[in-house]
Amino acid sequence: MRLAGKGLVDRSTPVQFSFDGTTYKGFAGDTVASALLANGVKLMGRSFKYHRPRGVLSAGSEEPNALITTGKGAGQEPNVRATVQEVYDGLVTRSQNAWPSLDFDVMAVNDLGAPFLGAGFYYKTFMWPKRFWEAVYEPVIRKAAGLGALSGKSNEDTYERAYAFCDLLVIGAGPTGLMAALTAARAGADVIIADEDSLLGGRLNAETGAVGHQSGAAWAAAVVAELSSMENVRLMSRTTVTGAYDGGMYGALERVNQHTSHRGGGAPLECFWRISAKHAVLAAGALERPIAFQNNDRPGVMTAGAVRAYLNRWGVTPGKRVAVFGNNDDAHRTARDLAAAGVHVVALIDSRNDVAVPDFDGRVFKGAQVCNAAGRKELESITIRTATGEEALQVDCLAVSGGWNPTVHLTCHMGGRPTWREDIQAFVPTDGSIPNMTVAGACNGVFSTQQCLNDGVEAAKAALKALGKKNADVEVPKAEDAPYQMSPLWAVAGKGRAWLDFQNDVSVKDIKQAAVENFRSVEHMKRYTTQGMATDQGKNSNVAALAMLADATGRGIPETGTTTFRPPYSPVSIAAMGAGAQGHGFAPERWTTSHKRSVEMGAPMIEAGLWYRPSYFPKPGESTWRQSCDREVGYVRNAVGVCDVSTLGKIDIQGPDAAKLLDFVYTNMFSSLKVGRVRYGLMLREDGFVMDDGTTARLGEQHFVMTTTTAAAGNVMRHLEFVTQALHPEWEVSFASVTEQWAQFAVAGPKSRELLNGLLDEPIKGESWPFMACGPVSVVGVEGRLFRISFSGEHAYEIAVPSRYGASLFDILLKRAEEMGGGAYGMEALNVLRIEKGFITHAEIEGRATAFDIGAAKMISAKKDCVGKTMAARPGLVDEDRPQLVGLKPVDAAKQLTAGAHLFERDAEAVRINSKGHVSSVGFSPDLGTMIGLGFFARGPERHGEVIRMVDHLRGVETEVEICHPVFLDPEGERVRG
Repeated sequence: MRLAGKGLVDRSTPVQFSFDGTTYKGFAGDTVASALLANGVKLMGRSFKYHRPRGVLSAGSEEPNALITTGKGAGQEPNVRATVQEVYDGLVTRSQNAWPSLDFDVMAVNDLGAPFLGAGFYYKTFMWPKRFWEAVYEPVIRKAAGLGALSGKSNEDTYERAYAFCDLLVIGAGPTGLMAALTAARAGADVIIADEDSLLGGRLNAETGAVGHQSGAAWAAAVVAELSSMENVRLMSRTTVTGAYDGGMYGALERVNQHTSHRGGGAPLECFWRISAKHAVLAAGALERPIAFQNNDRPGVMTAGAVRAYLNRWGVTPGKRVAVFGNNDDAHRTARDLAAAGVHVVALIDSRNDVAVPDFDGRVFKGAQVCNAAGRKELESITIRTATGEEALQVDCLAVSGGWNPTVHLTCHMGGRPTWREDIQAFVPTDGSIPNMTVAGACNGVFSTQQCLNDGVEAAKAALKALGKKNADVEVPKAEDAPYQMSPLWAVAGKGRAWLDFQNDVSVKDIKQAAVENFRSVEHMKRYTTQGMATDQGKNSNVAALAMLADATGRGIPETGTTTFRPPYSPVSIAAMGAGAQGHGFAPERWTTSHKRSVEMGAPMIEAGLWYRPSYFPKPGESTWRQSCDREVGYVRNAVGVCDVSTLGKIDIQGPDAAKLLDFVYTNMFSSLKVGRVRYGLMLREDGFVMDDGTTARLGEQHFVMTTTTAAAGNVMRHLEFVTQALHPEWEVSFASVTEQWAQFAVAGPKSRELLNGLLDEPIKGESWPFMACGPVSVVGVEGRLFRISFSGEHAYEIAVPSRYGASLFDILLKRAEEMGGGAYGMEALNVLRIEKGFITHAEIEGRATAFDIGAAKMISAKKDCVGKTMAARPGLVDEDRPQLVGLKPVDAAKQLTAGAHLFERDAEAVRINSKGHVSSVGFSPDLGTMIGLGFFARGPERHGEVIRMVDHLRGVETEVEICHPVFLDPEGERVRG
């Protein structure tokens, strides 16, 4: 099926690849789709629901049918579009969603049951009997559903992420994009031009028309060559701009090594870019839509533009006997190009009556429609309907054009909706949907090559003006300028199923059925029928489906509206977005400066927020974590312990109104705090519930450092930004997160002052550093900060130095602590120490607790207002019957407590309605010789000394516990102040 003298592939470089175990030959520049078509292969996939045979429909990333799996083993990748995947020597591909083979798929029996499997059948069918869902229905559905599958093995490929900055980002490298990039680049702007294709030039590479005095492909190649020579231009082929975000930020996926056999060895497979652009030009082109008619999904039925692309770019004819069916003049180009290449065009069928077809000598049917297609695994014939009756034509390929839809997707990623244009029967972007973006060319409803070239220049000039740069003189070459003429035809009336969404097997009948069942909203229709809910996101089918819904509900298409377009524009592998975290999970990992030393000491690392912190530090001879934890608690209670607390959020707040901000976000007063002192603060959400707690130090009259809990640092930062931007933008105050700028260590225990005095250039004397004091210090010649605060209830300090000194300081502190009979302590010991003192964490203030619940109602100052104060006073939030903070200990010291367990009256049945509270934190106290815990119990503070019952249904634990004061150790606070 390869035509001599046609195409842009490199026929001097043959390559071999396999599909379903059979080896085929292609050429450099081929896609899997073009190479398979050249080898006469039309059947490439099976549909999702009915497993109907599917062939190639399009020639780009909008392809819904020809989805394949590439690679094998750990490197296999499912749902790759054969129209995008380039061939290379050794490429292994296979079909999907078929068993035992693509040619004979047992699940095709679903097609026979189609009358029972219509739109929404799963909502109606699997309701009864109830017990069948888990036992029968769900297992069967899960086994039958899906397209391709991952290998289940660990992915060994390498991915990268990168950042780029530019004056102008041009999205799309067709005639519009190339002209825009050339105009801006010659004016001196820093330009990035990105296109998802491997060959820049867009539709120019698929057409025979001239641009200037040369072919469109040659003109595009010359412009690309000039842009490549410019230092202020970055050309990014094989790069899909996947999303538009706030602040001129765009996400883009570059396929770095998907087209070569050189995978591994450190070379990235893909790179995910964050591109920051001052201005953007969207020149993403348009997508051709099919026309729905009976059996229009047969392999061999393709869009007319795709047939033209395979012919002119890849030198392949998808059939030997081709018919062309359309409702617009663009379809005529396909007929003319096929005929000029020597392909037999059986007929040109135009649904319009009064249409002229110049330069085509074949058989023309005017005012006619294709109403059926025959064949199963490949197209064999079509039936056309004219004013005089129906006629069958023997064809093996049908090129269909229902018009063009501008690619509006990126302009909708920030909540914008497109605008309907009646003259082109399509949606176009709405002005201003994306700040600092100009839309041009076919994606703005401009369809002639000449108009696209002109539009590209005008878009670049608009961007240059916005950037404050002068225009450069650019001569626009002459090109085809035929008007776009079409008459809407969405579906051909007739019996049988006419397909809209080929991948999900959604027919015109399904859309009408959704309307009958009152799923009239476009979003409801989408979910009821699964229209557009696939890897192509309805790029081919959405507009036609909207037209069908509009017709079924008696509304116009603009009133019917569109579904919501969300990023990414085309599928993006999670591994690319999470590049750098291979084998570690998607969430980023944050390590303290002492991380390496902690790992060397054998400490298991646990996640706290996004940070990794040591759980405990095992010693030789210790067989359980409890032994290590008990020892570390003993360090702090009897000698000295060292703990890295750098993960606590640290926010530097400065300005004349810094104290006002703190008074407003905290429940208690901070404007009265003296310089050189620290105060504990409680922060509420707007609804009156506790958001966070922590200490804030006053380092100067207008300088504070706020400390937050590890997990809530980001939330508190966002809260401060909301207050200063939305509630009090007039305040003169600035703040910045400095969490990673300072390494901070707790030094706690009776010998803590002695340890520090061996390091500080000016030792602590007497009461020069009373409890809750702070200030600058010099630590072995390094400027640092010292805070006398304690989360353990012992005489303690927190010492902070710039992060680059953190690892060294930890080693010094650890060595001195060990010499004094102490050492490092981890999160397990830290938890026990704070429970013994009744200190809360987010285990207690997990979003449902109020200041009243934790016994801190008096911290809400009556002298000032604060965020959440009014809402916190609601009767329901200060009800005496609310569960309130208490201490808990088992009546039998040998019994177990478990966090998350429910609390009941001693004789009450352990059922939900009788629950009076819950256990929030537990730990074994070596000082008390028993487990202790914190929890919440109705009227808890009034019931100290009473015995209740703890029941953990999940773990099967039941214990009688005594309610007690939440402070178990040193309730007078003599140790912390001594």
